[in-house]
Amino acid sequence: MSNDPVSLDKALASFDALWSPRIVNRVNDYDVRIAKVEGEHIWHAHDDTDEFFLVLDGELHISLREPAGERTVTLPQGAVFTVPKGTEHRPYAPSGASILMFEPAGTPTVGDRHDEVPDHVDATTGHALDL
Repeated sequence: MSNDPVSLDKALASFDALWSPRIVNRVNDYDVRIAKVEGEHIWHAHDDTDEFFLVLDGELHISLREPAGERTVTLPQGAVFTVPKGTEHRPYAPSGASILMFEPAGTPTVGDRHDEVPDHVDATTGHALDL
């Protein structure tokens, strides 16, 4: 990991893959990841960690299965939201979006519990940024 500033615009321009996060930095034991997203991710949950989202561009929707029922939050550009640990959720971006996520290093993109992973979803712990 470099100790130099990272331009998020330049980092986002360096790849085209959807649902395939790039690690742009680390804070203690946490990855700072960016991703381009469009269409649907999968229902999944992270049993031991919250998941932080910041919408850099576009609009992200996150469906949540909570004790009170299912709901969807809509995050416009500049909005942040944290999915509590253990909460099943499904991000989707009908028109595409760029997002920043903050989660413990090594956290899989499909969580600890998930539906079958379709081909368009990169089930990884994030990729190194190649600038």
